[in-house]
Amino acid sequence: MPHSRRPPAVYSQTPFLTERSRRRDAMTRECSLLLPRVCAALADPRQSGYDDTCLEKLLDWFHLWTKFDPGVELLQDNPCLTEFITSVLALPEPSPSILSFTLQLAGILASSESRFQHLQQGQLLVRLFGRDGPLNGALWRDASVRSGWVNGVHNMMLHQAALQLLCSGGMDVIFTLQGDPSLFVASAANQLLVDMLILSVETEATKPLGTKDCDWPACAQMIINHIEDSLQSSCAAQIEQSLKLLTTLFSSCHATWTEALWLGVAKQVESFLTGEAVQAQHVLAKLLLKMAWSPVFFNPEGSFWMLVTSALAHLTPVQAGPLAVGLLKLCKCPQDVRIQALTVLLQPMDCILRATSQPLEYAGLLDESVSDPITVEGLLSSKSSCVSLLNQTLAHLEELLSWSRFPVDLPNTPLLRSLITILQFCNGFLSPASPLGSTISRILINCCRVQRSALAVLAALSNRKVCDTLMESLFAVLLAYLESPNTSPTVLKKTFQATSKWLARRQELSCSSNQWQKTEKILEDVFLVLQKRLCSPCWEIRDSSLEFLTDLIKCLRDQDEFKQSLLSSEVPKLTENLLEDPESYVRASAVTAVGHLAFMTYFAPESPVIGDQYNKEDIVANLQEILSTDPEGFPRRAVISIFTEWLRQGCTGQVEETGQFVSRVIQTAQHDLDWEVRFGCLELIDAFCNRIFHPLVPPGCPPVSSAVTRSIPKDEVLQILCRAKLFSFLFRSLCDCDKILGQRACDTLLGLSNCLYPLGTQRNLDKPVDLPAEHSIAWLQRTLRQGSLAQNFPTDGVNGVDFEDPESMMLALVTVDLIELHDELNKSSDHVEKSPQSLLQDILATVGTIEENEADCY
Repeated sequence: MPHSRRPPAVYSQTPFLTERSRRRDAMTRECSLLLPRVCAALADPRQSGYDDTCLEKLLDWFHLWTKFDPGVELLQDNPCLTEFITSVLALPEPSPSILSFTLQLAGILASSESRFQHLQQGQLLVRLFGRDGPLNGALWRDASVRSGWVNGVHNMMLHQAALQLLCSGGMDVIFTLQGDPSLFVASAANQLLVDMLILSVETEATKPLGTKDCDWPACAQMIINHIEDSLQSSCAAQIEQSLKLLTTLFSSCHATWTEALWLGVAKQVESFLTGEAVQAQHVLAKLLLKMAWSPVFFNPEGSFWMLVTSALAHLTPVQAGPLAVGLLKLCKCPQDVRIQALTVLLQPMDCILRATSQPLEYAGLLDESVSDPITVEGLLSSKSSCVSLLNQTLAHLEELLSWSRFPVDLPNTPLLRSLITILQFCNGFLSPASPLGSTISRILINCCRVQRSALAVLAALSNRKVCDTLMESLFAVLLAYLESPNTSPTVLKKTFQATSKWLARRQELSCSSNQWQKTEKILEDVFLVLQKRLCSPCWEIRDSSLEFLTDLIKCLRDQDEFKQSLLSSEVPKLTENLLEDPESYVRASAVTAVGHLAFMTYFAPESPVIGDQYNKEDIVANLQEILSTDPEGFPRRAVISIFTEWLRQGCTGQVEETGQFVSRVIQTAQHDLDWEVRFGCLELIDAFCNRIFHPLVPPGCPPVSSAVTRSIPKDEVLQILCRAKLFSFLFRSLCDCDKILGQRACDTLLGLSNCLYPLGTQRNLDKPVDLPAEHSIAWLQRTLRQGSLAQNFPTDGVNGVDFEDPESMMLALVTVDLIELHDELNKSSDHVEKSPQSLLQDILATVGTIEENEADCY
């Protein structure tokens, strides 16, 4: 809802230029006072302690400053910058951090051509980035200096003058840095070459480019020759570097000239697919995927897609898997390539099925394979590769099943059968006759990693259409995992998640009486297992059991068969007992489960009779007791969350009764030391306000006309809110030390103000507001401006505010500048500390002065 009561801004060029000029002038004034001292301190050879974080922030500030002031005047008005660079160059052995800072600063200053020429007049850039600079010095061995050099060059690489400077003598350095032992330096050099190639082509090319050397600008030709020479090298590292460079280029540039570049290297790249001497296939897969997403190579008749199909056939399943998934995400991928990519992903699952002694008609998923099945069988037969291959495959399949925008047609029924087979292998329930199946079974027995992955895919598959005949086998496997004492807590949690999803799916499919009987039997078995798991000595198992129960209730609570099975078991009583569990996580999960059980027991229009020990008042009292006395925050947060959910579902009675309920909760939670509990209380208030402004139909009642669910008059709304005692908590939250609470409270107050008193609404008071009330509201406004520094928040007293008085609260809502408070609360907490002036002062404080450093520290 719109919060601002200010007139709309007039968007024109003048205010923007004025603001830009004002900010630039503010920067200039701050610099004129502090920058010379900072430069002198940093260039002083007697200084040794530097805060690298401050130097990085200072570079960020210079980036911003040079954007605001792109002219040469920046250097002319601040000669200390040029003097600083000269001083550092004159030092016989500057510190690596200062030299790195200087290189990057010089690059930032040289990012405009006018400043570049100004610095070149004193030969500063040549001395920094040329052969006579740090390149041949001892400090070049320091990675931070090499990084500073690359980043400095990158900073100024925005115009042709900088490009020419590097092309005249610095390219070999960048080529060497591609293979730097520091990954940060190597990555930066790789990106620099890509940006130089793009800049050279875009600023110097005068005609469409072809594959001939004479067509390309000089700098671009140097980089292309380097790429071609590296790809033809016998050094695997150089080949990998050039493939990475091409990957970066095709992912960041989609210009048509990239196709001409590719045609010059395509044959050499293709040879890597079949060559055994070069091990760069993993990089090649990334390169092809980036190219597939470039519109330059969208033509389905082009030779590029032939290379992609060749890659899918020649790469190992581990290497081809990420490429196949990426291709399936691509809408414009040719259909034959999509089929091949999907086949690559399904090959390991196909091999699993073929390794078992299933009937012939269930032998596999695929009619034919893309690559040699012997390769996949070999990987699955090896203990070192079987688990990793299956985990990667299962992760890709889970990703495919989660897509809603671009669904992929999977053979769902055979896939489900293969997942059941894997889970049977893992718990030893399947003894295949084939040698391969026996080998896989021995490898996978009790393998938690594969169990978790397979169960995750199984849960995702619940949304797809599968053959009903597999349901019995599916639930047999799930129940076996739920019952087995060997099931680890993490695997059990995944089993619970898959079971809840398939039970929900089972309810949708259960139409015939025979199916209902089978479903009831499954539910009975599930609740018998759940009773045991809720009594487990392992708290993780008790916790995940409660989460499972909550998930079941959420999706099945409207099903009579589910209600009967649940309420006739011991699960509800055991769940309530866990409200006193010694582990706080379990108590929190028990609170959530009990809260959702209440939807079926206490809040349903026709609650089943489940025993005298249950009643609504007792459970509400128990939860309120937890909110007020539990020593840990997790259960208290859970109580607030459940109360809010009850409120949203309209389960707390009529408005007056709900107001009393909210008031009691606020009185308990407003002084909680856990900020998340207080934040939850603000969400509770939002739910209450929504309930008032948008009345709900009580649960279980038939739909009624809009005339019956009438809106409550605004004066009555204000009285209800005051009786609920929520204004005191809302205004106090504006001054909370946790700013997120102030932001949320301010949003709520702005919403109430706009709903109750929109712009232009006249105040309708029965009597005029007296002067003391106006004074108290003015004091409230002054106190709120202090924010979290307010030590004496107003309470009832001499200068206090009556937060339960509707007239005072009306006056507060229309008088207090909530817009200003909203802006202040939304400001970054470090907006002052990150100002240029504060940053320069921090640097001065870090390096200090020479006299201070020489002082006796004792």
